[in-house]
Amino acid sequence: MDNIQVSVILGSDSDLELGKAAINSLKNFDISCELKVISAHRSPDVLVDYLKSSKERGCKAYIAIAGMAAHLAGAVAAHSTSPVLGVPAANSSLNGLDAILSTLQMPAGVPVATFAAGKAGATNAGIFAAQMLASNDDSLAEKMKSFKAELRDKTIEKDKNLDRD
Repeated sequence: MDNIQVSVILGSDSDLELGKAAINSLKNFDISCELKVISAHRSPDVLVDYLKSSKERGCKAYIAIAGMAAHLAGAVAAHSTSPVLGVPAANSSLNGLDAILSTLQMPAGVPVATFAAGKAGATNAGIFAAQMLASNDDSLAEKMKSFKAELRDKTIEKDKNLDRD
């Protein structure tokens, strides 16, 4: 894709379900995005080259999804001046705790916004990226307002339909 606003980078294809959740959130707001598998550990040179090329193609934010040591978000943040949203994947023997800590505990000067481990975190990372972009895009801001109103309306409807017996 020639012009992207948000890049979703997976540390492994085993994180594909989470990547799709983030992409779906972005597509719901008509945000141009792409999905890549690039390992911070196995292909660091590919990651650096990709970050340069994606920036040139208009990328404004990165969603980095990785499990285990989860160095991906930190590596992206180290090589980019754009916001990095980290999503830990719970795919290790530690049930994601290692990924959470690796993504969350960044040194001063290398920020990564960290989301919940798993699908909810990936979905929220996509929505958060949309909210960031909406701060400079009135059309996107209107879509965000509609989305929030829809969430509210669904909750009200669920309350009305609740079997309280």
